[in-house]
Parts: sequence; C-alpha cells; structure tokens
Amino acid sequence: MNRRHAVAWAASALFTAFTLTGTLTGPAAAAPVSGTAGRAAVATATDPVTHAQNDRVPEGSVWTQAYFPSADRSGTELHADVLRPEGMSKKARVPVILSVGPYFGHSGQTGVEGWSHTGPSARFQDFIEGTDLFEHGYAFVMVDLRGFGGSTGCLDWGGPGEQADVEAAVDWAAKQPWSTGAVGMYGKSYDAVTGLIGNNLDQRALKAVVAQEPVWDMYQYIYSNGVPRPNVTGTADAYNGIATTGQMADDDAHYLANSRYEESHPECLTENSAGYRIADQHDEHWTSRDLAKLARGSDTPLFVTQGFIENNTKPEEMQEYLDNHRGVERGWLGQWEHVRGGDRYPDGRLSMGREGWYDETLSFYDQYLKGAEPKVRYPAYSVEDSTGAWRAQRTWPVVEKSVTLPLGGGSYVDDGGALANAVLAESGGTAPPTLKDPSPTGGWDMEHAPRTDRTAPEGLAREQAESQRAGEVTSSYFVWSKPVKRDVRITGTPRISLTARGEGNVMLKLYDVAPDGTAVMFDEQVSLLRSGRLGVDLKATDWTLAAGHVLAVETGSIQTGSWRDTPSGETIEVTGARLGLALDDPADDVATGGARSPYLDTYLSQYTVRLPAGPGTFTVPGGRR
Repeated sequence: MNRRHAVAWAASALFTAFTLTGTLTGPAAAAPVSGTAGRAAVATATDPVTHAQNDRVPEGSVWTQAYFPSADRSGTELHADVLRPEGMSKKARVPVILSVGPYFGHSGQTGVEGWSHTGPSARFQDFIEGTDLFEHGYAFVMVDLRGFGGSTGCLDWGGPGEQADVEAAVDWAAKQPWSTGAVGMYGKSYDAVTGLIGNNLDQRALKAVVAQEPVWDMYQYIYSNGVPRPNVTGTADAYNGIATTGQMADDDAHYLANSRYEESHPECLTENSAGYRIADQHDEHWTSRDLAKLARGSDTPLFVTQGFIENNTKPEEMQEYLDNHRGVERGWLGQWEHVRGGDRYPDGRLSMGREGWYDETLSFYDQYLKGAEPKVRYPAYSVEDSTGAWRAQRTWPVVEKSVTLPLGGGSYVDDGGALANAVLAESGGTAPPTLKDPSPTGGWDMEHAPRTDRTAPEGLAREQAESQRAGEVTSSYFVWSKPVKRDVRITGTPRISLTARGEGNVMLKLYDVAPDGTAVMFDEQVSLLRSGRLGVDLKATDWTLAAGHVLAVETGSIQTGSWRDTPSGETIEVTGARLGLALDDPADDVATGGARSPYLDTYLSQYTVRLPAGPGTFTVPGGRR
C-alpha cells in the first residue's frame, strides 16, 4: 500500500466509523482538533491561507472564501470554500471539482464536531488525499446550499431554489480567473443529488459528474407511492437542525451573519417542514424534484454508485434516470450499504469490495476535464450481483429476456400484520419490534442510514404461508414459481400490476427460496391502494436465482420494513396480478476485479426467513432470448 492509499485508507476508515455509527469513536473523537500555534488564520477572498497557517486546510492547498448570488434572482447569497493547489502562479489555470450541499458548515457536517477553530470542511478529505487532487492540478470547491453554512436563503430540498444554486455554482467556478472553465461535480448522498441536478441542467461548463448513492427522485425518499416513510418529519427536522447549527466563533463576520439567516427568517424552517407533508406524488412540489424524469435527454458524462440492498438512499427510479440519460456512463453497482467508493471497514475490507475507487475517479475526471487519454481501460459498469461475484458490462441493466408472468389473485386483510402476528404468537413466535429512531441526533438526514428494525421475525412468513394453505385469509398471501431449471438473474426494475377490490395499502415482496425452505427477501415496495388497476415499480435489483430455487411473491398488508402506514382494516381482493421481470443469463458474465462486499452477509442474516415452497403456478424462464 503506497502512501497515498494508506492516507486515503485511514481517512475513509474514520469516515466509515462516523457514517455507520453517527459518532466518531477512538482517538479521533478524544479531543477537538488542535490549532496551530496562536490564532489560526482565516481566509478571505483576497487573503489565501495555507496548511502551515491553519491546520484545517489540506496539505498542498491554499484556502480562500467567496460569496456570489444564486441564479434565481431571489437575493440568496451563496458561500464557497475554495481550495487551490499551493504554489500556483497568477497566470495558472486548473479545472475545478465542485461539490454543492448542506454538509460543508465550518463547525461540522451534520452537527458540531468539536473543532477548536474554523476552517474548510473535511467532508471529502478522503477524496482529496486518495486522488492526490492538488498534486494532479485540480481545485476543489465546496459550496453551501441556500440556508446552510455561510449561505443565506430558505432551504429548498432538491427543489427549484437548490437547482438555481447548483447552476450558479457551476457558472461561478467556470468563470474564475484561476479556472480553465472545465467543471466536474463530486458527492455522496445529498451532494450526489446536487450532481444529478447539475447533469439535468445541461450547462456547457459541467464536463463530468461523480454521484455516489444519490436519491434519484426526492419524493421516493419520503413516500412510497403515497405511503409515508418514518422520515416524513425526521428529514425536515434533521436539515432544519443542520441549517441552524452554530458556526465557529472565529469565523469572519460575513460568514457568521449569513449562517444566522434563519434567526431572522423563521418562516424558512416552517416552509421546509410543510413541503415534506405533501403526499401527492403528482403535486408540483414533487414533480419539480423528480430528478429521474428531469434527466431526459441529458448527456453529461456520469459516474454513479448504488447499493441495491442499502436501506437509506435506495435504488428507486435509478433505471429511469439512467434510461433518460444519453451521455457516457460509468457505474459501480452492488450489494452494499450507504457508503463511498473508498470506504473501508475497521478490519481494512473495502465496503464496496472493489479496489481502485480514487484512481478510477481521477482517470474519469482527467478524461473529461483535461482531455487526457485514460491509461487504464475501465469497464463502463462494474456490477456485483447477489452471489458476491463481480462482472463487467457495457451498460446496466443488460436484459436478455423481458417476461410478464401471471400471478393470479388472492386476498388479504389490510391490518398492518395484526392477523399474522396473532398466528405467530399462537405458534410461540414473537412480533416484529417497533421502529427505532433512525439517527443519534433524532433527525433523518441522508448521511444517517435508517434502522429498519421491522424486519420479518423467523417464522412469520412460514406461518402465513401455512395459514394460506389451510384456506385462511390473513395479513398476506404468497404465490410461488416452479423451481428454475438453471441459474437466472433478475435485473433492472421489477414491476407488479394487479386489479384490487377494496382500499388500503399493499406491500409487495420478492423472495429467493432455496430447496431447504430458507428464503431471502430481496426486493420490496408498498403503495396506497384503491379499487381498480394498480401498477407498482419495485426497487432496482440484481439478484441471481440458483438452479432449483423458487421465486416467491408476497402480496399483503404492510407488516415489516420502514413505513408509517395507516391500515384500513378492509379485506382486499386481488385479481389478474402480473409480474414483469428483466432477465439475464449469468453464464454470459465477463468477470472483473472485486471481492464480496461485507454488507451482503449482514443483509442475508437480516432478511432470511423460513418459507417452504408452495405449489408452483408460474415459470421463470432462463435468461437467454
């Protein structure tokens, strides 16, 4: 391991500890960062500060601050922390890597982090060090979205206001006298969302976007087809809290005045909270935030990562976004949680299982911001499927056969699992635990993965299946395929359509059932339901059914998972259900580098239940045409 990768490993391991627990642990948390001798220097637009003058400035860079207006003529003033290579001549020009988001406040990302003096955010220190960014001739600019850090204005979670902020930030970065005019965007989670926004805006100066674990449609983070998630209030509270976090006492007067904007504009917090309570997906509030639909015709070179089984920013509408995007694409897709490409577990294992994140990212930027020919030929998409094996492919998904499979019908009581839990109790089992608070601070921002503790307890699925076979109507019913004759991969976005009689909620789940009756729930989605025809897209997936395994489909009330539903108590009659699947043949895979991501085994332990196969009523064909 060379010095660059050793430093990056340490930085990413520290960040992983924070994102997985919400709290720094170990020596890094023991005391605030120490200052330099005397008072640490604070940058202005004209007075650059080096690492020697302020130890929060990354080595090899100089820090300045800047203020400029947003693009919507609202009077919003945006703040930027600018890091440029140290020693640049006045005539030198460098391309710019830009990150725009809510987490760049000088006192901390999602709360006060114990710094002893002000300085630029360390949020992407792992990226800076992992790529030797300044040594390779790039500037790194962090812009506070409206209402956060040193920017004024009311919060506007992914909406037109924030879109104007991204537009202004790209334009500003391109026009600086030290900039070549070529801008790339970088981020993870919320600041990956702003990267998707940047792509959608189609500005000429934006040459490349790297977006790790984004939200592809802001509505889907708060609701599932009309059913609220628990963070319907928690996300608003979290970002209101970040926006009102106090900044450092030694920050400059301009920054401090802007950071207190909400004190004189309390309506900003009220309006932000109100937006999350709009449940109608077709309301203008949400259609203006449907990034997947707004991506139609966009063509900025795009490098994305997405965990298929992560429980925070889920792969919902990812395929729609990628289908609508017309430019060059690169992707790492696989079986991991809410992590960055370079994150590692404390034992050194890479969270995504694949080496080379920083090298590949730098190569991507070199190609599209500098016009440099890549020295390594990277796959367009590197994909880890449910077996832990990695493959290379030219696009995602690769579909060898699309099928629509008949599921027939059935009935269930929309009781939130009351009948199912009663059956389970009679058999000596236990009901699912209640949902716990999703983050240490009581809010639900995109950096804190929610604890979805309402996973199905052992025996619940089996007891319901047995009740179904006995002719009883309970909280859900199952339909089983015949055993698959050879390995087949379910990829892309499964879709279930059905006709219902009754009103309430519906939960749809897909299980991979082994011959011994162990079953892994690998995809799910919920929706409000009214009498009539309904179509529901599940989450994007990449799951291989081994030969002899059975695909089971559960339809019923919302009993497990992470939603704040209101059961109707009605008996729902379902007819004419159909399952649309995109299939691929694993025998065609072209292997590429990568190890099994550690979270895959965690997921399997949490979502494996007992579900003996019932009578097969439909056939899942092989993946070949």
